[in-house]
Amino acid sequence: MKVRNGILKGELKVKGGKLIKCEVKIKDGIIEKIKFSGDFFMHPEEKIEELEEKLKGVKIDDLQNILKSFFKKIQVIGVNKDDFLAVVMKAVKNS
Repeated sequence: MKVRNGILKGELKVKGGKLIKCEVKIKDGIIEKIKFSGDFFMHPEEKIEELEEKLKGVKIDDLQNILKSFFKKIQVIGVNKDDFLAVVMKAVKNS
């Protein structure tokens, strides 16, 4: 898959009507910075920043494995781990 460089944005309306957004900066297929937002809930709440930090330096191709591991211990309401992957991939493909 060809991955574009630069700051990319994605937005996804998930089943049930919740919204998840991401802004991701990619260089040479590697995440330099990523920010998630939307009307979902994560518990504990501060884990969203931990996820964003954990994804820095990760190759786009490895994203699914990192998310799968991370969400084993985290509860999200309104979205799921697959939605996080989908919104990043949407940003990468559509921007």
